[in-house]
Amino acid sequence: MSLQRGLVRYGYEVEWVASGAGALRAGPVDVVLLDLGLPDTDGLDVCRSLRARSDVPIIVISARSDEVDRVAGLELGADDYVSKPFGVREVIARIRAVMRRVNPGQGSAVAGRYGRVTVDRRSARVFLDGVEVPLARKEYELLAFLTEQPGALLTRERIMEAVWDANWFGPTKTLDVHVSALRRKLAGAVTIEAVRGVGFRLVVDAAATS
Repeated sequence: MSLQRGLVRYGYEVEWVASGAGALRAGPVDVVLLDLGLPDTDGLDVCRSLRARSDVPIIVISARSDEVDRVAGLELGADDYVSKPFGVREVIARIRAVMRRVNPGQGSAVAGRYGRVTVDRRSARVFLDGVEVPLARKEYELLAFLTEQPGALLTRERIMEAVWDANWFGPTKTLDVHVSALRRKLAGAVTIEAVRGVGFRLVVDAAATS
């Protein structure tokens, strides 16, 4: 589910299904990420069925690296092909490229405002009072995750799993360092509260948002 979490952090709404039948029953979407390794049917058959009834962009994701499979997917109507292993950023870049081809000139920015802070998830940029704040990659990902649920208390473990990795074995002090950096760079525009022994919550000044 790390891909799903990554897409959500970048502002995408995700409808996650685990089978070919589920994919064919799903409602209209803007883009399909289709894993060929489905438990109930061949992903290529699902690709063929989706293309027969819709022009929705399809990006095939597969552990199959053979050129024959890539060509088959593209010939059946897929718009792009990503081989495992891959990074979330690569998938997002391919989504953006496909959407640009399908909707040329259409703006892709989805921004959320949190008091004086604006988080543009599509471009992975943050603005304070309209001025861009330079953030390191993990600083951005941490802020993007915290702003998904303003006011909610998020445990250290949940934050580490979402922003770093489910298999992270390093010191959680890394989280404190990044929180401190965000507090400094955002100059108190939002409050990141620490709850001792539990985790952090992001608090937004309602007056600044209105």
